[in-house]
Amino acid sequence: MSITTNIEEIQQELAPLSVTLVAVSKTKSNEDILEAYNTGQRIFGENMVQELVDKYEALPKDINWHLLGHLQTNKVKYIAPFISLIHSVDSFKLLKEINKHAAKNNRIIDCLLQVFIAEEETKYGFDHAELIEMFQEEEFTELKNVRIRGLMGIATNTDKEKEIKEEFYELKMLFDGVKLSYYRKEDTFDTLSMGMSSDYKLAIERGSNMVRLGSTIFGKRVVKHFKTV
Repeated sequence: MSITTNIEEIQQELAPLSVTLVAVSKTKSNEDILEAYNTGQRIFGENMVQELVDKYEALPKDINWHLLGHLQTNKVKYIAPFISLIHSVDSFKLLKEINKHAAKNNRIIDCLLQVFIAEEETKYGFDHAELIEMFQEEEFTELKNVRIRGLMGIATNTDKEKEIKEEFYELKMLFDGVKLSYYRKEDTFDTLSMGMSSDYKLAIERGSNMVRLGSTIFGKRVVKHFKTV
């Protein structure tokens, strides 16, 4: 199956459900990304800052680049001039750093708050209490160069569908609660990013409206080693 065929089939599946596709292009070649681009795909997600910057510089400028991986505060400055959406905001400290560099670039940067929902200790994210605490901080309300678009979560890497569904359900309930309590009047709080190639159908069942698909589009990934900034 070609990248073109894969994207066309996925878009046919997602379009009636109003679910946005993020093509996860980490480790993929510029040629592969251009094939997806020529099929009409415009949203691509990367995990590593250096790889993202390299691809931004080399590829068409109407691509919307999303940062999916853990973001260190000292790397924010490299992506602040162009990033469309940061999925992986996992601390108040990081959000403040994004706000600072967004202001320097005269931009408002869209962000998703990453919530820890998995059983695995290796995942990043806010827990529920930390999230609510941040919303109530006066300093949070003063951040004028970031816009919170919604929440993101990564389910446990398991074959147990029941566990995955429960984790996604938990995040959807949190999303609805945050929307009602803090963003009721803001239409821009509208994104729930849940689901990857192995579990995106379950995520959509549980209310996801943005999925992050890599191997479903590009095939199994070949790991390369990119130098860090």
